[in-house]
Amino acid sequence: MSSNGSIAHSPNIEPAVLSVWSRLLSHRMALAGGTVITIIVILSVLGPAINPFDPDRADILHRFLPPMTGGHILGTDELGRDILARLSAGGRISLTIGLLSMLISVVLGTAIGMVAGYRGGLTGAVLMRIVDAIMAFPTIFLVLALALFIKPGIVSTTLLIAATSWMGVARMVEGQYRSLRRAEYAAAAQTCGFSDTRIMIAELLPNAMGAIIVIGTINIARAILLESYVSYLGYGIQAPMASWGNMLNNAQIYLTSAPWLAIVPGLAIALTVTSFNFMGEGLRDFLEPRH
Repeated sequence: MSSNGSIAHSPNIEPAVLSVWSRLLSHRMALAGGTVITIIVILSVLGPAINPFDPDRADILHRFLPPMTGGHILGTDELGRDILARLSAGGRISLTIGLLSMLISVVLGTAIGMVAGYRGGLTGAVLMRIVDAIMAFPTIFLVLALALFIKPGIVSTTLLIAATSWMGVARMVEGQYRSLRRAEYAAAAQTCGFSDTRIMIAELLPNAMGAIIVIGTINIARAILLESYVSYLGYGIQAPMASWGNMLNNAQIYLTSAPWLAIVPGLAIALTVTSFNFMGEGLRDFLEPRH
């Protein structure tokens, strides 16, 4: 601490920061994935500002315009709506659902996994058998079965995806906590009389955050893909609201006459999902380096 009471900065901080940046920039897949995601997010968020067309405005006189025609960079769809505008609007919805469902699934899965891993015994066995039972159902069939009982929409689709995505998080966190509870600092915390809740959250959770961040990033990609599946099959986001999944659903009957209607949202889904997976792999290498 300096003479004026402030905390002195360590001379080693700057080299450490440079080392972190160097490691991040050296992972080409993660860097490429992050760049693509940044571009997609910017285009989705700033879509209304950079594109003059309304995503929901139909123009029957200008249906099926090919890309780069009549001022429409990506062309128009079967109702004459600008595809770029709808792609941006769909991106906002798909990315929002992906992020929110990831947060919900991570919180729920982490809570269940930490209790199961830390408590162990009968409590851990029961919780993990419930996780195993739910994971035994194919995810897409489970999503569609649950979708039959709820009204389609952004909130319901988000909750639906989150409800079928937390199990992998719970299993991963349970394994982390089973290992961490044997650490010396956990035993020291118990000796000091800390409550189990404090030990699980304040002492062990920070040491499991690296793995949680990795699986959370990958879960965003999984959620976007699930939203596309559900909307493609007609149980997710409903017209006239745009999502990448229902854009594909509307385009399927025009694959031969207007293939760009399917190619554009298909590429958006593929690029986004692949980029998030690349980021997840990069974060895994960065946060869990193999010596």
